[in-house]
Amino acid sequence: MIKRSLAAVSLIAALLAGTLTGCAGSAEDPNTITYWASNQGESAEQDMEILHDEIAQFTAQTGIEVNVEVIGWSDLLNRILGAATSGVGPDVVNLGNTWAASLQATGAFVPFDDELMQRFGGRERFLDSSMSSTGMAGQVPTSLPLYGLSYGVFYNKKLFAEAGLAPPRNWDEFLAASQRLTDPARNRWGLTIAGASYTENAHFAFMFARWEGVDLITANGPEFDSPGAVSAVQRYLDLMSTQKVVSPGDAEEGNTSSAAEDFTDGNAAMLIAQNSVIPTLEDNGMSEDAYGVVRLPAPDPLPRAGTPALSHVAGSNVAVFADSPKREQALKLVEFLTSKDIQASLNKKYGTLPVVTDAYDDPAFHTEEDEVFSDVLANYSEPAPMIPTEAHFETTVGSAMRDLFAEIATGRQVTTEDVRAALADAEQKMRGTGS
Repeated sequence: MIKRSLAAVSLIAALLAGTLTGCAGSAEDPNTITYWASNQGESAEQDMEILHDEIAQFTAQTGIEVNVEVIGWSDLLNRILGAATSGVGPDVVNLGNTWAASLQATGAFVPFDDELMQRFGGRERFLDSSMSSTGMAGQVPTSLPLYGLSYGVFYNKKLFAEAGLAPPRNWDEFLAASQRLTDPARNRWGLTIAGASYTENAHFAFMFARWEGVDLITANGPEFDSPGAVSAVQRYLDLMSTQKVVSPGDAEEGNTSSAAEDFTDGNAAMLIAQNSVIPTLEDNGMSEDAYGVVRLPAPDPLPRAGTPALSHVAGSNVAVFADSPKREQALKLVEFLTSKDIQASLNKKYGTLPVVTDAYDDPAFHTEEDEVFSDVLANYSEPAPMIPTEAHFETTVGSAMRDLFAEIATGRQVTTEDVRAALADAEQKMRGTGS
């Protein structure tokens, strides 16, 4: 098994007081499995605290002990690919659902065919949208949904009330509100974004391209520099460039949690983010009644052939390595994690959404905010391209947009031709990966 750092060993020992065992024991003990959990909370330490009670409950029910390691998103994909290649790794792993097709292509994971799905209540028990991001289209999925996410617009109720504004219902109202609430002299902006995050950039390129009625990945491969794709990317860049409702400093914001500080500090009136940011807002001292949430306002009417993709199908999945000698024990953990009560418990703690329909019996998921996010996830989300090279799509397009934001922040006017050239270069890089 992969060796854990001394700090991580100490953390597990301190938090779990012997409930979980080390990797060496996992290899020898037939009743101990290893679980690589994604970093869903603000830190690995917080994740371990959150997972502690549930894992202890699983062990009490089954007698199976679980060796948990929380892995940050910046390292997780490479760790999984390394395990898939070497055959040395965990029994159960979390993965970003946009990676589902890429990882399925390795052949390293247990397929959840119709017969196996009955063990988890059948495919129909899971949200259709979340199941659309569990592997390549038309193939048996090799992961199951675990945590559900979608995008929404958070708005500062006080700032909106002072300006006499209602929450925006369409793109024009969104821009008008952003402009009204922008005052650079006071370092106040209508909107804050994570302009240096290539993943966030790629998500908006995907969604806005669907508004334009185009696919960035077609049967012919990537088509990043089509007129519709260029318009989609420019729509997002223009928030900083021509609309000037986003601070040039946001070109250096590397993640949503960082951008959220501007929102909670009152320096930005709106934040486009996934529901998982809610605990961060509250940890930053923003009370629940200080903000509201609405769906991402799309153009009305949409461009011809456009679809109202207000989010990609976001979230995390869980998978079992096919070469695990403890497949049965691993599947029992997946069964536990996707059970009604544990889905409700974990998703409440993380600020995410259940991916199984019966967990929505819990009233905790019927707040005004969660109603918005669950509606978007179920009815207004489209899966990111389920292709083996999806990760290259995110890095090429997202990085091109990051670099364009950096240019805009210096005061340079980025033209339509600049956007097209940057996307054409990203397309060439993507095609160079063999897509």
